[in-house]
Amino acid sequence: MGLINNISISTLTCLHPSQGLTICPVETITSEKEQGFDPPLFSHETTLVTLAPGTIEDLFVHHHQTDQLLVIRGNAVLIILLNKQYQYILMSEAEPRVIKIPPGVPHGAVNLSPNPCTAINSILFHGTPTEKDYRPIKPPFSYDLERVRKLLPD
Repeated sequence: MGLINNISISTLTCLHPSQGLTICPVETITSEKEQGFDPPLFSHETTLVTLAPGTIEDLFVHHHQTDQLLVIRGNAVLIILLNKQYQYILMSEAEPRVIKIPPGVPHGAVNLSPNPCTAINSILFHGTPTEKDYRPIKPPFSYDLERVRKLLPD
């Protein structure tokens, strides 16, 4: 598992028992609970998010929730603002992993691929969400879209 300033990234080990079938067992990552981490994908609310091709999101800052993202189809790049710098993280169905974003961390996503990207967001609430939690904010400076393109698979 990787960790970037309280953003956790957990790689899922998936099985491919036959062509067209992929099984990603959640139980393999629940052992993190024993190490002091909350297991990903268990949530108060689960949403299915689709990013259309060419989508460049503004930033969101949730003050009362943790987002737990897992891409199930396609590719996108998650952009996180930490210490006045953007961190770029590839989210891909080819490399399934859960990315946990704690409250107060500005984040957005970019899909520059020609195909839609679908992700599961398993949300943990830490209080009552407000309208402000879901209102996008303009990025303080431009995203490095060339860097985003370099992260995407060919």
